[in-house]
Amino acid sequence: MEYFSNNILLSNLIKIRWIAIGGQLCAILLVFFYLKINFPIIACLCIIFLSVIINIYSFFINKINNYLSDKKAFYFLLFDTMQLGILLFLTGGIYNPFSLLLIAPLIISASYLPIGYSIGLLFLSVCGVFIISNFYFPINWSETFEVPKFFRYGLTLSLIISLIFLSIYVYLFANSSRRLSQALLETRLALNNQKKLSEIGSLSAAAVHELSTPLNTIFLVLNDLRNEESVKINYDIKAEIDLLKLQADRCRNILLTLSKNPENLKNNFFDKITISNLIKQNFEKFNNKNIELRMNLTSDEEEPLILFKDELLYGIGNIIQNAIQHAVFILIVDISWDENYLAIIIEDDGGGFKNELFDQIGKPYISKQSQGMGLGIFIAKNLIENMGGSISFKNKKESGASVEIKIKRVI
Repeated sequence: MEYFSNNILLSNLIKIRWIAIGGQLCAILLVFFYLKINFPIIACLCIIFLSVIINIYSFFINKINNYLSDKKAFYFLLFDTMQLGILLFLTGGIYNPFSLLLIAPLIISASYLPIGYSIGLLFLSVCGVFIISNFYFPINWSETFEVPKFFRYGLTLSLIISLIFLSIYVYLFANSSRRLSQALLETRLALNNQKKLSEIGSLSAAAVHELSTPLNTIFLVLNDLRNEESVKINYDIKAEIDLLKLQADRCRNILLTLSKNPENLKNNFFDKITISNLIKQNFEKFNNKNIELRMNLTSDEEEPLILFKDELLYGIGNIIQNAIQHAVFILIVDISWDENYLAIIIEDDGGGFKNELFDQIGKPYISKQSQGMGLGIFIAKNLIENMGGSISFKNKKESGASVEIKIKRVI
């Protein structure tokens, strides 16, 4: 099975190749017939015609599948590089002004393909530059054209450096963009999963509430039937009624189990919630190290309510989970508020953030743990900021990390 990990569409490469074919054909005909410069035009036209045939063949493949695997995209770009290299070989080699176009396939490869394919194409392109700088069909110029040897060396070196530099430049920026896109995708998937869990919880709570009333009615009717004299003396009917009661008890136990699951209690009660309850819920969910939670409210006033959102639950949950992972004995949470915002400061007694990570905190795939992907804080930061809040990170004077979250207050 082939894995399509890039975003290269065959239709786009076909369009680009048609543009290249048109440009090559116009340049060759113009130079040969208008500028009267002699070169192997028949051989050049054959090379262009081969490219036309392959592009037509690719057009029919496109009707079957428009997505290219990494390997097929590499072969496509490799052919374009070789075709251009042969044309340059037939038309003056390194002295052909269009030799700079060798960069084009490399830019596409560095933007979309894995680094192994990009390095392979870069190596072959550099080899091609060496070949056309030493072996080529010279152009019969109408005027005297002499190039010093060192200038040819410099021209070759500059083209090679351009190929290498632009490939690295494009790859670094494209790779950063791909990693950010992947991290944002992880964020959306995580949030969607959280919303699905919340919807299931709401459905469970609604089922418990709605089914309890008819179930109680069933118990009342069954108890009345069991007390009837006609039922007591009829063993068969009594056995059937006992079976119904047994199954009704089973249904009641199932509903009771659902009602005792905290994650399934999301109902109208959670339309508005206090931050302290939200933190306790996440702490109990992730505390697998017997860490102590110490929560401080900085005001004697009643803690304000905020509008419950899955984004808030998941964002704060990621910070709590990260703090528990690095705490040793205790987790301290200070909650304060004013007319517009609530502030939550979450502190642990662990080793704190490493100094080299401070400039990168909140970026995707940055983790204090070598085995982690570093998406937790990135997801939390994006979710909280998208809600109009803010998040900041620092180390305490003593050991431990401190994270401050500010969110909008809704009463």
